[in-house]
Amino acid sequence: MVLDIIMKHILLGASTKIGPCEACNIIKNRLKPYEEANSQGTWEDWVKSAYLDRVSLAATGFYKTPDIGYNWATGEGNMFNYFTYGVGCSEVEIDTLTGDHQVLRTDIVMDLGESLNPAIDIGQIEGAFMQGYGLFVLEEMVYSPKEFNVSLLKGVSNPRAVYSSKAVGEPPLFLASSIMFAIKDAIKAYRDENGIIRTHFRLDAPATSAKIRMACQDAITSMVPNIETGSFKPWNVIAS
Repeated sequence: MVLDIIMKHILLGASTKIGPCEACNIIKNRLKPYEEANSQGTWEDWVKSAYLDRVSLAATGFYKTPDIGYNWATGEGNMFNYFTYGVGCSEVEIDTLTGDHQVLRTDIVMDLGESLNPAIDIGQIEGAFMQGYGLFVLEEMVYSPKEFNVSLLKGVSNPRAVYSSKAVGEPPLFLASSIMFAIKDAIKAYRDENGIIRTHFRLDAPATSAKIRMACQDAITSMVPNIETGSFKPWNVIAS
């Protein structure tokens, strides 16, 4: 039976996955009468019959890991049920003039026990590593606004939501584009000061220092050759 296979794989994984296993047991017991009534049927048959009988096919499970507890005074006990181990080795080149760097290669070996799905696990490892790359190397929280004012518009009731409110979360994110457009206006002003004929120029997000510098156009940027895209192999990949 499919649930038997699922539960066996769950039990092979972390003990924290036993909660879902308990939920599987609950659903399995609910489907057992249909399996016994139609032993030659398929998984789909049993599920369909239970669904038509309005039997709940949703369940929750909870598992409390045993033997967990640590005495900080004596330094004894178990803080965790197990540990996940891994090792990573990276080769880089740094530009001692600009301070830039390039990652040439990274090799990772992770101990994940018996992987339930190697493709998913490898994707998780790759994603977590890139997040850590940002944490340790790329991302630095530098705030430039010298003045930052936020106010709420008054007298704008919304009858379509709870207590006339509105959701907030993603919408303000797009307001940050005002910074990029302000930067573009500043670039236009600089180009005017340098006698650059007003024409449309491209400034893609994110407006990094390199993009701003090259968009300004002056005697220095004119010395950088304009290489046609596709005529060379780029050294990096820019996610879009």
